[in-house]
Amino acid sequence: MKLGLLLGYSGREIHIPFDLIKQAETTGFDSVWVAEAYGNDTVTAASYILSRTESIKVGTAIMQVPARTPANCAMTAMSLSQLSGGRFILGLGASGPQVVEGWHGQPYAKPVTRIKEYIEIVKKIMAREGPVSFDGECYQLPYRGPGATGLGKPLKSILSADTSIPIYTASFTPAGYRASGEVADGAIPAFISPAKLDTIVPSLEQGFAKAGTARSFENFDIAPFVLVSMGDDINQCREGTRQMLALYLGGMGARDKNFYNDYAKKLGYGEAAAKIQDLYLSGKKDAAAAAVPDELIDEISLVGTAQQIADRAQAWKASGKIKTMIMAISQPEVLPVVAEAFNG
Repeated sequence: MKLGLLLGYSGREIHIPFDLIKQAETTGFDSVWVAEAYGNDTVTAASYILSRTESIKVGTAIMQVPARTPANCAMTAMSLSQLSGGRFILGLGASGPQVVEGWHGQPYAKPVTRIKEYIEIVKKIMAREGPVSFDGECYQLPYRGPGATGLGKPLKSILSADTSIPIYTASFTPAGYRASGEVADGAIPAFISPAKLDTIVPSLEQGFAKAGTARSFENFDIAPFVLVSMGDDINQCREGTRQMLALYLGGMGARDKNFYNDYAKKLGYGEAAAKIQDLYLSGKKDAAAAAVPDELIDEISLVGTAQQIADRAQAWKASGKIKTMIMAISQPEVLPVVAEAFNG
C-alpha cells in the first residue's frame, strides 16, 4: 500500500515541515500532499517541495478547479511533472460555493459537469494530438461568450507532456464519485470507513461503465484522508478527528445540504449526525464535538498506541480497493510505525 503525507493548508504564515517531509521520503512514503483554501496556494508549495526532494511524489489535495483555467492547470501540471522527473500528481476539486463564489468570484453551478469538462480539456492539452477546441456547458475553446473578440483560435501546447500524470478528484457525493470513476485515476474522500466501501463503490463502478473503456479497481485508486495520532491516552488521540468531524458534520454546508453529514448517516450514525448538526448550528460547538461517537472516530482514523494503530491498519489493508493512505501526521515518531504497519 502506498503511503502519503497530508500537509493541508497554512494559516497566516506558510509553514512547510520539511524535516517531516524528508523523514517521510527516507521512510518510504510514496507522496506528500498540499492544499489550498483562500490563503496560500497549492502550486507554490508543491513546487517548493519538489525542488528540495529527490524521490517522493507531490500531489495537490486539492487544486481548486475554479481558481485556474483548464489550460493554466495543464501548463502547471506539465511543467511540474517535467521539472521533477515525473513526480507530480494532479489532485483536483470543485471546492465549495462559499470559496468559489465568495473568493474566486466564479459561479458554483454544475460542479460535477465542470470538473469533467476540465479534466477532458487538460487531457487533450497534454496529449498534444493537435490544436485543442472544446464546446461544453461550462468551457469553450476558443471562448465565444460575452466580451469575446472572435480572434481566438485553437492552439497546440508548445511543451511536451507526460500523459500518464495521475489525476485524482476530491469526491464525496454519488455524482462526484461517478465522475471520478469516469474521468480520473483516483478519488480522494475527506474521510471514509474501510469496512463500508459499499457506500461509494457502486457510484465509482457506474463511472467506470460510463467511460466505455477498460476501467476497474485494477487501475483506479481510492486515496482517503486519514488522521493519525499516537499516544497512550486514546481519548486525547481521538480529539483531532473529533474536532474535524464536529466541523464537517455540523457546519460544512446548510442543514439540508451537508454531504459529510449525509455520509455519516450512510455509515450508520444517523442519530449522532443529526444531533451534531443541531448542536453546531445552534452555536454549541463544544457540545457538538462531545457528541461525535468514539466508534466513528475509530472507523475513519488511526488513533491510540503503536499496537492499536498497527491492529487497525489491517482493516485498511484488507479493503482491497484503497491503494493510497493520505495521512495527516504531525508526530515524527509515527512515520516508522505506519510504514511498518502497512508495508512491514
